Amino acid sequence: MEKSSPILILGEVVIDFTLPSDSGPCKLRLGGIVHAARGLWAANLEYSVAAFCPQYVVDDARHFLFAHGCKEFHWLGNVFGAPNVVVIGDATEVSHQGYEDLLRESKRITLNEPLPSLVGYEKVIVFPGKFDVTALLPLFSPDAKFTFDVAYEIDDFSSLRVFRERMDAVIISTSSELFVKVGKDDVDKLINEVRMLSPAVFLLKENRGGSRLFSMEGSSVEEIPATLGDTVNSVGVGDVYTAVMVGLSYKGWGEAAWRGCQAATAYSQTTYPDDLKRDIQRGFKLPIDVVRALGGTALPWHDRQKYSIYLAGPDFSYFDKPELERAVDSLAYHNFKVRRPVQENGEIERPASEAELARTFQMDYQLLKDCDVVFAIPLGRDPGTLVEIGMAIALGKPVITFDPRDENANTMVMAGSVVYSRVLDECLNGTFNALAKLRAASK
Repeated sequence: MEKSSPILILGEVVIDFTLPSDSGPCKLRLGGIVHAARGLWAANLEYSVAAFCPQYVVDDARHFLFAHGCKEFHWLGNVFGAPNVVVIGDATEVSHQGYEDLLRESKRITLNEPLPSLVGYEKVIVFPGKFDVTALLPLFSPDAKFTFDVAYEIDDFSSLRVFRERMDAVIISTSSELFVKVGKDDVDKLINEVRMLSPAVFLLKENRGGSRLFSMEGSSVEEIPATLGDTVNSVGVGDVYTAVMVGLSYKGWGEAAWRGCQAATAYSQTTYPDDLKRDIQRGFKLPIDVVRALGGTALPWHDRQKYSIYLAGPDFSYFDKPELERAVDSLAYHNFKVRRPVQENGEIERPASEAELARTFQMDYQLLKDCDVVFAIPLGRDPGTLVEIGMAIALGKPVITFDPRDENANTMVMAGSVVYSRVLDECLNGTFNALAKLRAASK
């Protein structure tokens, strides 16, 4: 592909509405394929859009996209029965993002007539939605190559076989329902499913653990580590990764994936387009060899269960602990193996005998020694949790201390922990970093 050949982004334009939270106020903006468009604009890559959206969105979408580099806007179909508004509960993806596609059960899409000719596009990125993409195939040139970023609305890869031999790339995220169905436990099964579509490459985006680029024409696998920082917004980050990677594929898929990851990182740190463009252009000035040498956090999804995380906290039935439960949900969402000593070894009834105390202490201590990392949540300055933090430090184990109530800001806890924070996002990053270092050391 020549550098000047524009890419066509095909999918739905939606309205993203992020609910207010402790991390920021509510936010309303164009979403869906507009995320990918922002990324291509910020990367100085030419693109056009073929969109499905309600008629009330068309003018605003066209105006915004033309102001951000879009060459052509094709309205392919109207949406009825739903406003195409997605409510987002957690924009940082500490755990499940809580997406709610309003009135999704009554949503339907009808194709406009006549449909435009799309034969001029050599590279097409499809973000599947509630539309039949196979019905659009006759609109394209026989030489057009397709990339599918499979997040929603695809139940199995077999529905894409009509595009076999016309695939550039298949891309999927660990947050995708199809990934949970096909690849959650076995990456080889997932790769075999993708191989039937004959793409050149397969990219598995693994959230804060980085990504893996599989060559389908050979057997090579390249790990692209994540660069972790303060997450302002995770919505659309993967779409930007996909779009920029495909846009730069003329440089080779390996370099393109690294640059896509750079763009995605920048997108996670701001929701303001001008700041995004500045940051991406600044990052792209680094030679690719330097970018690779900088490294980052590489912790593949399927390696995470090899490590055990000891949960230190007042995990008792009588204790009010919503922050602890949220942390456990977050760690489970990211496929970490969390060991909860109170649940595994039992909750002591009071008063307890010396023998019962000694027995429980030995079991908990042995479990702590067997684990690789300690994730501590010392709610209420729980003395048992503070003792466990001290034990872990003495044993040389990485300790991540999540102190949401800001109760334990003392020297031993703060200096002894590899990460100490009242922000779960920072503690989650610390967990990824700690385990990624253990994985790297074991190679």
